[in-house]
Amino acid sequence: MKEITVEQFMLMKNAVPVDVRSPGEFADSHIPGAVNIPLFTNEERAEVGTLYKQKGSADAKWRAMEIVSPKLPAILGRIRDLQESEKQPVIHCWRGGMRSGAIAAFLEFSGIEPVRLIGGYRAYRKYILEQIPALIPNYAIVLHGMTGTGKTEILKRLEKKGYPVVDLEGMAAHRGSLFGSIGFAEDGHNQKTFDSLLFEGLREIKDSSYYLIEAESQRIGKAGQPDELYQKKLEGYNLLLEASVDTRVMRIYQEYVAPNIEQEWFHVVIKEKLEQLKRRFKNNALHESMMEFARQKQYDQVIRILLEHYYDPKYQYKQHEYKNEFITIEADNLEQAIAEIEVYIEQAGFAHQVLSPE
Repeated sequence: MKEITVEQFMLMKNAVPVDVRSPGEFADSHIPGAVNIPLFTNEERAEVGTLYKQKGSADAKWRAMEIVSPKLPAILGRIRDLQESEKQPVIHCWRGGMRSGAIAAFLEFSGIEPVRLIGGYRAYRKYILEQIPALIPNYAIVLHGMTGTGKTEILKRLEKKGYPVVDLEGMAAHRGSLFGSIGFAEDGHNQKTFDSLLFEGLREIKDSSYYLIEAESQRIGKAGQPDELYQKKLEGYNLLLEASVDTRVMRIYQEYVAPNIEQEWFHVVIKEKLEQLKRRFKNNALHESMMEFARQKQYDQVIRILLEHYYDPKYQYKQHEYKNEFITIEADNLEQAIAEIEVYIEQAGFAHQVLSPE
């Protein structure tokens, strides 16, 4: 049996993490790119854990053997298939304990040389949290702007051109507002998943001395940025995007509403979110007007009210945290705004550090 450290795992080009934890543990957090080949279902894991607490280790191990034995051919076959596809399976569980050890032993017995991650997922997480601060480039170019000015879209287009971008919203699966999870497959990533994606994103730009990032709050949905990243952002170069209210309403409608307008869940969620805002609106009549527009599915009017009477007034205070001057860029036309940003990056002396585009 070959055992490797997290540092060795990170250097492997063809490694595929094989996570043998239960589906629930895997869904909570896992190494990016991992394949879940669980020994136990969520219910089976709970059963074995309960037995361990109530009757002790011997009874729990015997029950675990009874559960796993019929599954072994299928489990080992999936791992063998990965190996035959010129990938190197790296077996792990939570902390490199009994589950990964058992699978590694069975692989070895069946003629397949196993590779096992020392310390399991816990060692991986400890490693990335230690590495993240050192991976953050020295300088941040921060895109500011009220909701709908196109910050996210501009960052996506710059990233496609090869610029070093840290997409916090994508990593958090949340746009950082009350409506921020709409359009994502899940209700925001938890902290563990966010940290893993941030680590991977920073690894991709580790050779750059700067990065582009949106002016998010320190907390985005369920996840929080590390202090080191947030502090560099506060001390970064500031680009303020400005666009007309009409343009912003149109962009938000196209991003949030248009893809979901035919889905019944969307209308239910919007009404629930708007109800949550009731206590934050000082003008009850204005809030009721917004609710009526929502009932009539006139979401452009809902967006306009939210911008002018909720989001825009809140935004005025956010810029005070940042230390350096703000350069204004007109963003009604995204292509022109991107061109201006590229000129700014070049004049700041960073142009030669554009990465290879997609």
